Amino acid sequence: MRTHELEITPQLGRGLLSTMRSLLVLGQLMTESTGERQILDLAVSAVPSVAPCRVVGVEGVGLAPPCPVAGVAGQLVNLGPMGGPVVVRGEDWAWAYPLGSPLAQLGYLVVAAAQEPNGEEQFLLRALAQQTGAALANRQLHSQELATARELSEVNERLRGTVAALQRSMEIHARLTAVAVSGVGREGIARAVHELTGLPVAIEDRYGNLCAWAGPNKPDPYPKDPAPRREQLLRRALAAARPIRDGGNLIALAHPQGDVLGVICLVDPARTAGEHEVMALEHGATILAMELARVRSLAESELRIRRDLVDELLTGTDEESALARAGALGYDLQRPHRVVVVEGRGRAGGNDALFQAVRHAAREEPAGTLLVARGAQVVLLADTEADWEGLRQAVIRDLGGGSVRMGVGERCAAIADFPRSYRQARLALHLLETAEWEDRAVRFDDLGVYRLLIGNESLDEVMRFVQAWIGPLLAYDAQRGADLVRTVTHYLDRGGNYEATAAALIVHRNTLKYRLQRIRQITGHDLSDPEVCFNLQLATRAWQTVMALRTTPASPANAPANSGANSGTNSGANSEVPASGA
Repeated sequence: MRTHELEITPQLGRGLLSTMRSLLVLGQLMTESTGERQILDLAVSAVPSVAPCRVVGVEGVGLAPPCPVAGVAGQLVNLGPMGGPVVVRGEDWAWAYPLGSPLAQLGYLVVAAAQEPNGEEQFLLRALAQQTGAALANRQLHSQELATARELSEVNERLRGTVAALQRSMEIHARLTAVAVSGVGREGIARAVHELTGLPVAIEDRYGNLCAWAGPNKPDPYPKDPAPRREQLLRRALAAARPIRDGGNLIALAHPQGDVLGVICLVDPARTAGEHEVMALEHGATILAMELARVRSLAESELRIRRDLVDELLTGTDEESALARAGALGYDLQRPHRVVVVEGRGRAGGNDALFQAVRHAAREEPAGTLLVARGAQVVLLADTEADWEGLRQAVIRDLGGGSVRMGVGERCAAIADFPRSYRQARLALHLLETAEWEDRAVRFDDLGVYRLLIGNESLDEVMRFVQAWIGPLLAYDAQRGADLVRTVTHYLDRGGNYEATAAALIVHRNTLKYRLQRIRQITGHDLSDPEVCFNLQLATRAWQTVMALRTTPASPANAPANSGANSGTNSGANSEVPASGA
């Protein structure tokens, strides 16, 4: 088959012109169509009006009406851009007209007829196919442009959201950075996070105690979880490594280097906190961690300087160095002081519990702020004349019960007096033990004859006096494992009262009488003679003093070898104390 040559006559030209006008109108309708389906519907309906043909299929276009004809697709492969004849079962003539456009080949419009159309009709069919292809190409291009526009709109919307989020993040960061630099502390951090989120903010320490609050409806009293639940919450927050929900609160941890120093909470029972609120909370936790780490570092540095200052004062230091350290702390070291040594134990806790109890009681009294822990003892430099027994009772209360005893040295008029006052306080403590006095606060000033004995530069004469009066009893106790020296000490200290002495010794009255009889036999002294009793009591107190000196080093155990230079006139007395029974 082949197409007819088209010969244009005047009459034919007028007919073609009229048909072309119709095609132009049809093209306009196709251009204004809302989709490919409508364009193809217009093309299919227009074919019978331009030639005695019908559309049997549209190949290559997904919205083809009617369905593609079986066997035609394989024939289209060998057709050129001008299309060509195809074989359709049951049809005498069939032709595939390309749906072409300047942009791409979209497919073929396959028409069939009982006989081959003339040249004019085939020209119009080709023009209709080209016009349909152009309309389809325009529609596809328009759809692509709409899709691109929608995509650009979505991208722009996301970009605007990203920019807004970035700006909000920068605002949060700038605000909290300014808070960190300004040094307004926990109150300022809580206030800033509250203003950024619009929600109430609480800052707690590690144990759940309220440290700062910003916003309305502050609870009073502030709720505090039991310790086990609190620890469980902290472990859960550490494991999450992000803010977590705890009931109506959103919490974040301030934990520099993994050590939880505090917690910042957004009070959000309605669960309205969004991305920006969580961001502000996280930034706030970071700034809080920096603030708490800074405060702890300063506290540790101050504590270290205080400890070094106290150690130097107790072991002996030059005045210039001590005053320089005290000046760094803002502490007036030139006020009169006393050295106080505290020993004790509470119902629970170790030496740290005693240290914290002494520190708290000393601040409440007030008695002083310079103190250090030394082994099982706490040493306080008291800068006021406190109620020492009241201070001791306050320490016991802070410990939750237990036993506490306290030795207080003489007043220090100069920096060089601190080692002497420290040794006097320890001597007072040891006398409490050796003399079996009940727990109490003892001032060295109030030791009476003990103070006189301790002030002796050489104890040789004191020991000769002790040997003359209770030497036989000391020897008897050492040989037999007896308790006669202790018995006569309690008897004389209680003015010869049998009942009180037996109660103190926790022995029967008859046992006490037997011991006193043995004392008379061994010493040959008459315990009813006031002069004898005075000398015996003086001897027992001298022996207690010697024992206290023996257990009290002249200088602290951790002091340098030459630190005893400023320890006062008693520094060497301990080296002259003879052993028991000398």
